[in-house]
Amino acid sequence: MAIPPNALCFGDDLPAGGAPCLVHVEAHGLTMIFLSDQDTGERCSESVTFSELTVSAGGLDHDQLVATWRGATGQRTLYLKNPNVIRAFRQAAPDYLTIPLERAAEQVRQVRQRHRIAWSIAGGTLLMVVLGLWFGSDLLVELAVDRIPIEWEQKLGETTYRDFLAHQEVMKEGPAVAALTEMTHRLTDPIPENPYTFAITVVKSDVVNAFALPGGYIVVFTGLMKKAETPEEVAGVLAHELNHVLQRHGLERIVKQLGFVAVVSIVLGNQQGLGGIMKQLGMELMTLKFGRAQETEADLTGLQLLYRAKINPNGMITFFQRLTEKDEGRVEWLSTHPMSSARADRLKAELADMPEQPSEPFTFDWTKVRASLDAHSDGSP
Repeated sequence: MAIPPNALCFGDDLPAGGAPCLVHVEAHGLTMIFLSDQDTGERCSESVTFSELTVSAGGLDHDQLVATWRGATGQRTLYLKNPNVIRAFRQAAPDYLTIPLERAAEQVRQVRQRHRIAWSIAGGTLLMVVLGLWFGSDLLVELAVDRIPIEWEQKLGETTYRDFLAHQEVMKEGPAVAALTEMTHRLTDPIPENPYTFAITVVKSDVVNAFALPGGYIVVFTGLMKKAETPEEVAGVLAHELNHVLQRHGLERIVKQLGFVAVVSIVLGNQQGLGGIMKQLGMELMTLKFGRAQETEADLTGLQLLYRAKINPNGMITFFQRLTEKDEGRVEWLSTHPMSSARADRLKAELADMPEQPSEPFTFDWTKVRASLDAHSDGSP
């Protein structure tokens, strides 16, 4: 059985990519056997004495023993990587090659040490990423979310939004729609560098609920508007949902749900692959629940949004309190939001630290808005 080549030799008369050869270490030096004709299997050999050789470390990773000499046809360079051949070379080499061999061996050791350090760093980094995701590292999730373009987020939210509305009775005009439009303008106009074009839709339903999707899509049910005694209470809920969008809470939940593969894809720039994964989520977006920290952030930033819009922020607090007390947690909007007295107290404390300022009323008549909702419930035009 033919023994495979264990070295690669370069020379002026040899192929540019090198000629594979079988190297034998002998007492006088090296003998290389080349397979010169692949069709006939004809072989030729060439020998070189130790006294003609100079040695060094080389190769792509500097982990090979390189022997050079000048032969009858020009300079030859031989790359040895096989450990057994290198060991035999060192044992047979005369004393005057000891120092160059030791120098080459030291170079190889240094290169291997650098490789070990590099792989350790890479492995450690990968391990940190995995552990970070395993334990829900918000920093990594935020890093990934920051790399998702707003346009991608809008496409994702729009798809789910349209699928949901296709099965709902949407209120396209009337006092309730006009009231929400005014609230939205009041809340969003003061936002600096707002990247979103918000779409607020009123859906006819007795469910006391409102929710936000990634990309700026918000649904408010008529049940919530009928439950609110003042427009400031609805504006408080709307401010809360707007901030779920502005803080990209929906995307964060999606990325956490998709896990490690999604984060690595985003961080490495593979957003095409991520888009396919996210589209598969479809209506699952509707069931995503925000975390307690996200709810608190939406509460506090929502309060600030109300303040900047000069909408009485107390409406947000009183709506939370009244629904909690009267419905004992049966209200759907609150069922997905971990309402507690501590949450309301936190809002009160935050509001107390804000400078007092006069609020500006809305232009519409809230009594008429609620009456129009009741009229729709009775089947009136």
